[in-house]
Amino acid sequence: MKKIARFIVSVKKELKRVRWPKKKEMVVYSTATIVSIVFFMAFFTLVDSVIGLLVKVF
Repeated sequence: MKKIARFIVSVKKELKRVRWPKKKEMVVYSTATIVSIVFFMAFFTLVDSVIGLLVKVF
């Protein structure tokens, strides 16, 4: 039980040291993430379509 209590205390200490992002930073990070996801989704959809067409041809 002492180990669990010590762990929780150390977690609380670490969380106080964390530099949490501001709202503006979070908007920028979220936008970059969503744009990246959409880009890769379109890229892999295109690649999948091309490979599908090649398989049908051969």
